[in-house]
This record gives sequence, structure tokens and C-alpha cells, in this order.
Amino acid sequence: MDPIHRGPDEFGHDSNGFADEAGRRRPSRDPLTPDFGQQTPQQVRVVTLVAGDLLLTVNPVDGSEVELCPPGEQPAPPVRRTPAERADRARAAAPPVPPGPPLPQLPLLRREEERERLGRLLVRGRSVRLTGPAGSGRTALLDAVAADCAELAPDGVVRLSGHRRTVTDLLHALFDAVHDAPLHRPDRPLLLEKLRSTGAVVVLDDLEFGGAALDELLDATPECAYLLAATPDVPAPDADSHLEEVFLTGLDRAASIDLLQRVVERPLTEEEANWAGDLWFESEGLPLRFVQAGALLRQRDQLRTDPTAYDEYGYLENRPAEAPPAPEDGAEDTGTPLPSLGEGAAPAALLASRLSAAARDTLRFAVALGGEVPHQAHLPALVGDTHADAALGELAGCGLLSPAGSRYRLAAGVLAQLVAAGYGDDAADRARSAAQHYAWWTGHPSVTPVRAAAEADAIIAALTQLVPGEEAGQTSAAVLLARSAAPAFAAGLHWGAWERVLRIGQEAGRIAGEVAEEAYFHHELGVLALCTGNPDRARAELETSVSMRGALADKSGAVAGRRALALVEDRSGGTAVSGLPSGDETQAGPFDVSPPLGVPAVIPVSMQRAFDDTAVVPRQEAPPAGRGAGRSGPAAFLGGARRNLVAAGAGVLLAGVLGTVVTLGLTSSSDPQGDPGASTEQQVPDDDGIYDGDTTVGEPADDTPPTGKATASGSASSSTTPGPSDSGSAPAGAGATSASSSAGAEETGASSGAPSSPSVPSSTGPTGSTRPTPTKSATAPSSPAPSETEPESPSPTEPDPEESTPPGSSDSASGPSGEVSESPSVL
Repeated sequence: MDPIHRGPDEFGHDSNGFADEAGRRRPSRDPLTPDFGQQTPQQVRVVTLVAGDLLLTVNPVDGSEVELCPPGEQPAPPVRRTPAERADRARAAAPPVPPGPPLPQLPLLRREEERERLGRLLVRGRSVRLTGPAGSGRTALLDAVAADCAELAPDGVVRLSGHRRTVTDLLHALFDAVHDAPLHRPDRPLLLEKLRSTGAVVVLDDLEFGGAALDELLDATPECAYLLAATPDVPAPDADSHLEEVFLTGLDRAASIDLLQRVVERPLTEEEANWAGDLWFESEGLPLRFVQAGALLRQRDQLRTDPTAYDEYGYLENRPAEAPPAPEDGAEDTGTPLPSLGEGAAPAALLASRLSAAARDTLRFAVALGGEVPHQAHLPALVGDTHADAALGELAGCGLLSPAGSRYRLAAGVLAQLVAAGYGDDAADRARSAAQHYAWWTGHPSVTPVRAAAEADAIIAALTQLVPGEEAGQTSAAVLLARSAAPAFAAGLHWGAWERVLRIGQEAGRIAGEVAEEAYFHHELGVLALCTGNPDRARAELETSVSMRGALADKSGAVAGRRALALVEDRSGGTAVSGLPSGDETQAGPFDVSPPLGVPAVIPVSMQRAFDDTAVVPRQEAPPAGRGAGRSGPAAFLGGARRNLVAAGAGVLLAGVLGTVVTLGLTSSSDPQGDPGASTEQQVPDDDGIYDGDTTVGEPADDTPPTGKATASGSASSSTTPGPSDSGSAPAGAGATSASSSAGAEETGASSGAPSSPSVPSSTGPTGSTRPTPTKSATAPSSPAPSETEPESPSPTEPDPEESTPPGSSDSASGPSGEVSESPSVL
């Protein structure tokens, strides 16, 4: 029996029936409930691109990483696009065609003179600025002139949008339109080098800067001819900019009425013609006003045909059962009056009231986003209607939208009219809904960075509406959106939007108190400044990020910040990286690290130099100031130990001092005999700070007869006792601890069997062995007592000064001692 492939004997069928049953078996269905066990991890979009000579890895988790580009990762030189590639790219960058019935194509009326003048100037290689009020038909005129100059320049015609774009954004957009360099953002020198040889007719609509910024744009592209379109409130170019300027005015009365008839697609009645004349005087002949007036007349015609077409229930919607009945066919036409002159001059509210519910919701989202209309693919999710994408066609047909690059936005004056009509009352809630939707969409792995960058204006508008937010949850939603959209903008090479999103996200994180997210935004701002050649700003942002992540114990994020900060210092030639140990801090002393438990520390013993009549104790210099400086003596054992060993060391030190006092009192009663010697031997405690009891240093054997010279002594003075006794080792300088004296005292008592009496002085000469003392002892001439001893034990923190004991300096009862000599001792 096979436990995996069970045979027919287990089910009571033969083999043929089992095979037929297996062939007819239906595939398993997906579970109705999600599997809450092991979830598939969400994919993280990590993109690697080249920015100048740096290799940038956009990491949405810990932050982007930047390093010098290795030789093998250098991108290929940018190549020029072919005419077919430029045409494909231009079609992809055009605004999408709204769904629904096609919109009427309106001709360009009464603009032949301006069109010919602009064409002549561009043929001569001159740059022109077209200045006209909003709604004067600048975009339509630019389209006509661009079509006339399609074959004029070697690099063709490049259409750009200056809406919320800086000079740097436009230069990189022009480079990307002419050259093919995927995942490569050139640095400033390479960018200017390529743009100097670019020859194209650049049609730039919605220009928002002038003066020095405009001069910078023109100087960077000397072989390009610009056709700029701006409103009168934009700063004018400099006087020496050699830029021609053409002013665009409104249409005359006849052209305005002609345009209105083309929009309505029928001749006007006398009443409508008089109304159009009054509207021309009020609107100064702006074509946009007559396009919107034509939409009002079309809605009036619909109302006259079906009075219930635009009621409180919406256009083409089912009437509820409790609604009043619709008028029967053949009923008397009550007549729909013409809109008032005020409604004709500001028709946005009236036009919106006669649109579908999805179109009105789209207008509310556009008002919440500051006039930016979401892409038609996002409308079903935002509005909650699967057919909401058709609302874009309704709005465009009424003249409420105008193209802006690859998207649409509210036409001039429509935003203020809708706000006055109450379409912005729930702007905060709708902005938060849009932010949550865009946060999910931009973070989805299926969304490419280019698609996310195309929706940058709407995303930034949502962030601007939420920060600073007064309602709860607004700043948190802004942080989530900025965290999700920033890596997509960076990977899509839309770095102007990347910087704006990071700035808004950092402010939102600060307001919301989300320190981890705020540190991420500081890190990304530092990486951006590094890639754009601003090391000072990069250093400030990265240092802030490293400090914040260090406080949060974010190890991976702090490491990424330190790496970027090290690259900043390396490129700017600065000092050591903040947060990393400097040269002085990395020089550890010989005893900074405590030895492991059970392993004795080895302290080097300094060599001794013999002198004729003076014993010299080596002086230990004070440890240098600063962290990590070398230490010696008892402090060497505590330099790298933990805090719990400090208390144990202090106890050992106290016991050593007390033992030294007792030892000096027991051993300082006799006169020094023989030749005294000096030694700098040091004893090493174990890790617990306790000396081995069976270890004797400088101790002669029991059968060794006493001599006139000490064989192993620890001080420069000695005393004599009536009987032979062993000598104890004591510290000779700052290099030995005072605990050595205590150990020496214990060893003395163990070897002699009985302590020598200090009260029985000897006057017959050196008959006993010398007993070393760590310091000079002063004994009364009569009978010395232990209480009269004045020991001086070295401090573990302060080095002892050099002391020399001349011969005969002992004040014992038997008089001056004999010859003084040094006897080196080996530990």
C-alpha cells in the first residue's frame, strides 16, 4: 500500500474506475478564508541606479545605500534617441484620452498672426516667451506651432511641462527626452556637456520662473530654441536675455460667438447671441469662458428636451419610488431660462451640479488635492464606482479640465469657484482617503517607478493637504504615503518630487512623533544631497539620522547612515566620521581589557638599574587624559573591568592597606643589617583580586643561613630581629598594589612559625635576616611599638614619587644600618 498514491483497494474500486475518477476530478478551489499561518512575504522593490560616479541602491526598508561606482558597474554612454523613439515617447507622455464619446475638435480662431510670428522666430533660432492670461488659449497655440516646427531641428520638438518644476528638473527632463540612458542620472558636468550639443525646439508650457533661473536654462542649452508659455504674474526675463516676448489677448466678439456656436454645434438664437455678447464683455474674450458657456447651453438644450435629465437624483440615474412622477410626453414646456451673466462668468458650480455623482465626487477629490485630478485609473477605487473613469470625459467636455503634462488638472478659476460652492468642505477626509490609496498603490510591486512618478503631483498635493493636519490620523497617513512614495520617485529619477516628499514626510514624522520614520527621511535627504553634490547638507542630515537611529537601537539603519557619512567625509576631505572612534580613541592601553576569569594577567616588570649608594624606585607617569588611555598598577586591572569588579577591587585595596600597616608594625623594630637592596618586582592578582596563599616571592629557603645582605628585598631599608625570619615582598612603587604587602605579611607568618618581637632590639650587630618594608619606618630609640610606625602606601590612582634611602637613614634602636646595596628581584 502506497501512503502517497493510494490504490483502488482502499476505496473499493477497480483500477479503471479509479483512473476515470482521477481524470474527472475538479481542481481544488482557493480557500474562502485567508491562510493566517505562514504568509508570503511582500516583495520589496530594490532598484540600483547610477548617479554621476556613485552607485545608488534604493532600499525602501533601511534606507538607500550609496557607494562609489565600481569599474564594472559604469553605465554605457548616453545615446541619442531615433525619431521613432522620440515619437513613441511623446505619445506616451501625452494626456490620456478620456473615455466616452469623442470630444469635438475646436479650431484655432483668430490666431494666424501670432502663429506665423512664432514660427518665424523659431526658424531663426530665437527663443520666444508667449505671455497670456489663464484661459486665453496658450496651450492650443503651442500645439499648432509645435506641429509646424516638427522637422525644424535635428532632435525634433520636445514638449515639457513647467508646472511645479525647477530648472534642474527641466534640464534632466530635456536630457531624458533626447538621450536614452536607463537607470542613469548624469552629474552636472556630464549633463551640461550633453545639453550643449542638443539641438531641439523645446515647447515649455506653464512656466513658473523667470529672471536668473530662466537665464540658467537658456545658457545650459545654447543650441535649443525655446517656445515658453507663461502667465503675466510669472517674473519677467532679464533685459539682456535675448528672449523675444509675444503677448496673447482674448478673442474679439465675432470670434467668440463663432467659437460658442462650434461648441454648441448649432446656430445661436437672438437671445443667446445677446447673452454671448454680454459674456464677451464680462470675460474679455477668453476662449475658456466660451467653451464653458457652450457646455451650459448644451445642458439647457438637454433640460428642454427632458426636464428630469438633471434633477436632484443625477443624470441618467434611476428615480426612487418615492420621487415625484416625471412629466408625461407632450406636456407643456415650462421653459428653461438662460444662465445669468454671473453664472456664465463663473459657471463651474452650475456645470458640476448637472453632472453625474461620480463626476461630482471626482471634483471633490480634485478640490481636496489642490486642483490635481487623479488619473482615470484611480477614480474607480477613490470614488467607489466601477464606471467612475467615465467622469473624466464629462469634466473635459464641460471645459472644467485642462491638460498639464501627462495628466489633467482643474482649469483656470474652477478651483476657487468650486470651493465657494462648498466642494471643499470634506477636503481633509478625501485627502486622507487619497493618501491611503496612493500609499497602497505606490508600494505595490507591480507598479513601476515610472508610473508612480507620473502621479507625483497628485501625491504631493495629498501630502500638502495633510501636513500640518489638525485632525487625528492625518500626519500618520502622510508619513505612510511619503514612506511608500519616496523610494518610487527616487527609482523613477524624479528627484524633484523625491525631495519634496522627503521634506513633507520628515515634518509629518516630527509632528506625529514617529522618530524611526523621521530618521529614515533624514537619511534619505542626506543621500540625496550627497548624490546632488551638496556635502554640507548631506553631513548634517546623515549625522541627525545616525544619532536618532542610535537612540532607537536601529543597528542596520545606523550602519547604513555611517557608511554614507564616511563617503561624505571621504569626498569632502573632512575629519573623522562622527559617531566612529577617532585615532586617539582607538589607541587602547596595554591593560584596557580585563583578562578572562581564571587567566592571570601578565604585567611586564621593568628592568632595574644599579646605583652605588641609592636605591631608585621607578616612577609611574599619570595616565593620559582621554578615553582608552593606557593605565598601570592597580588601575590597569580595573581599566577594562566591569562595574561589579570595581567594588571587589576597592575591598581588596582596603584589605591590602590594613595588612601593610600591621606588617610594618611587626617588622620595623630592628636595625637594618647588611646591604639593603631595591626591587621593582610586582605581583599579579588573579581575576578575583585575591593572591594565592602558597605563593612566596623573594623568600629564602628555611635552611639558608642568614647573611649580611638581603637576597630578595622589596624596600630600601631593613631591620634586624633576634632570630632568623623570612623576608616579605612589598610594593616598591606605583606598579604594585598595596595588597602585595598583605600577602607578604601572611607569607612571613607562615614561614617563620612565630612572629619576631619588635620590642627586643639587638645591639650586637647583624645576627638575623633582613626583613623588607615597603616604606620608610620610623622607630623610637627605646623599645619600638607597632603603633609608632608611619607607613606610606602607594595610591592606586596616583604614582609615588621617587624615593631614595641613603645608608644609615633608619631610626631604629641600634643606630644606623650598614652598607646599602641593590639586589634585583625576579618575579
